[in-house]
Amino acid sequence: LQVTKAVRAGEVDAKTRRQIFDAIGFTFPNRLLISRQPPAGCPEHTFRALGLTLLACFCTDPELAGHSQILNKIPTFNDILVSPCTPDSTSMIDDVYQCLSALMATARGPRELVTKGTVSALCQAYVSSSYGADRALGLLLGLLAIAEAKCWQRDAPHLLAVLSKISDDFLQSEDMTKFELCEVLPHFIPLSPPLTQDSQGSECLHRLYKGLSDILGSKLSQSQRDPALKLAACLVQACGSEWIPAGSAGSKFLALLVNLACVEVRLTLEEPDPLEMEGKKKEVITACYVLIEMGIQECLREEKPLLEEVQKMQLMRIMEEAFGAVIFYLKQVGQEELQDPFVFASVRVLGAWMAEETSSLKQEICELLPFLVRYAKKLFKESSPTAGLPLPELVITEGSALPQDALRFLLPGLCHLTAEDRPRDILISEGAPALLFEYFLHQWEVLTSEPGSLALLASAEMSLQTTCGIFLNLVVTAPDLVRQDKTFSSLMDMLLKSLPLLLPQKDHLVLAANIATLGLMMARILASSAALQGSQPTKEFFRAAIRFLSEAHSAQADPGSEGLAMAVSPAYARAWADVGELWFLGMQALAGCVPLFPSLPPAILQARWLEDLSTLLTRVTPASVDFELIAAFQGVLVELARASKACREVILSHHGEEWANLYGMAALEQCLSE
Repeated sequence: LQVTKAVRAGEVDAKTRRQIFDAIGFTFPNRLLISRQPPAGCPEHTFRALGLTLLACFCTDPELAGHSQILNKIPTFNDILVSPCTPDSTSMIDDVYQCLSALMATARGPRELVTKGTVSALCQAYVSSSYGADRALGLLLGLLAIAEAKCWQRDAPHLLAVLSKISDDFLQSEDMTKFELCEVLPHFIPLSPPLTQDSQGSECLHRLYKGLSDILGSKLSQSQRDPALKLAACLVQACGSEWIPAGSAGSKFLALLVNLACVEVRLTLEEPDPLEMEGKKKEVITACYVLIEMGIQECLREEKPLLEEVQKMQLMRIMEEAFGAVIFYLKQVGQEELQDPFVFASVRVLGAWMAEETSSLKQEICELLPFLVRYAKKLFKESSPTAGLPLPELVITEGSALPQDALRFLLPGLCHLTAEDRPRDILISEGAPALLFEYFLHQWEVLTSEPGSLALLASAEMSLQTTCGIFLNLVVTAPDLVRQDKTFSSLMDMLLKSLPLLLPQKDHLVLAANIATLGLMMARILASSAALQGSQPTKEFFRAAIRFLSEAHSAQADPGSEGLAMAVSPAYARAWADVGELWFLGMQALAGCVPLFPSLPPAILQARWLEDLSTLLTRVTPASVDFELIAAFQGVLVELARASKACREVILSHHGEEWANLYGMAALEQCLSE
């Protein structure tokens, strides 16, 4: 027992400590920990306390700290943390914290602590404000930094209790503690499970809203405002704007938040040399970006908007100025800064603005387009095979690994820009079509390879749809480019192969609609190429496209009358808002393809579409078929009747003249009577 006295006195250097361990090993402290009978006249924990002192001593040697004999003591450490604290047991608690801190620094330690229940023990120690509570909080922060998702999966109720206590202290405190807690709180706000799902979580959010409202409504120094903006951004990432209550106080708070973020962005990025910014400042501006992105969404929100129209107009104007500063900053970024995650965050937030607001800053965005294309290309080329991985939400920390997929955030904006002459010309001259084709191939691979995470698949599918939208714009506005640029013949091959694979899978209808329509429109332009005429992939593509177009409408009971009405088929109904316009474009393109591809009419006959369409038009009440739909059917029918005697005969033998007259299809009537 003299040994433990010496150890306690803190007079032991590393060499002596190792000699002690070699002399007594783990057997002696193990026996001390399980001995229940204290020596006469000593407190009941005497032996246990001595055992812990030895373990704490051994733990200061990194090699010993990760030993299985220390790891298997974790349940004992937890017990001590949750036991009632007496004046006699404080030194034991100190030793336990020393052991836990040492374990945190080892390779296996954090994982073992999470799986063996230390998170809940630390939470209980903190919530009960027992001896060493601050150290419990420090260790919790460490564990959450390493394994946040695991901790919340296993110990959500205990972590919520900690958040509840901290958010309460945050709301109540009137001194510097409030700002210190601003720094701690983001670590306790999980991305999942959503806090809004449970009453305790919702109460925490309300306290945080009120506390932030107090802070941001006061006059603040920079060092006080920054943590508050970061906390607000963290809440936005976890819950969107759901933590901000509806009503005038909430809308004022939201407007203030976005306003402050815009001011911060301008003050920082309009500096003569914004590239000199330090890491801490970048974290704050990245947080401001999150708040501005929420501002964009809230200004566009139609249903139950938090903001009034006047506030929306003001915010759009203020955000436009902030984006002017973002563009000013990005124009100065050189080759050596391209690896900086902050450049990525700036491109991402600009992408969000370009996706929604295309009329403002057009000149500046056009000037920046060459940089954006080169930046996206550089990241895409250098990315690992996991480039398609959706990013976690903007991580507001310095030095996070460089995220790769800038293109994903630029696609919606590029979709708007390719519809306009000047930006389209710039994008074409910068080689955007070839880059977008490579990106399309990559995302197609992500979508069709081994089942990945749902988030990853949804992100790949969304990117593919938007890329199709960009190509559609190019096909409509720059047909000569489609004829001349080899990229488009490669894209055509890809579309021919992908539609037959995709269409049978009902949950990919929107993407199938994009690919079918884009493929038909390109086929019309590239019809003369040998690769398209009569090849097997072309036949299979047309078969799939016919199936997509022919199955979109059906006869359904009309609630207002006895008869049947023309309606969008049930399989298409849910996605029709995204598919409808593409269907009409696809019908138009199919009509254009009929005279160019001799194999098309036989494929339509084989699919029995003419018979089905005839039956459909005969069964439904004419008033239920709108003019646009009649025009779409007529466009295809006229071309088929002109191009193919067999098609004309099928239409005539199925009372085509009668229903052409009934539906006012004058062009078809004339064609059939010739």
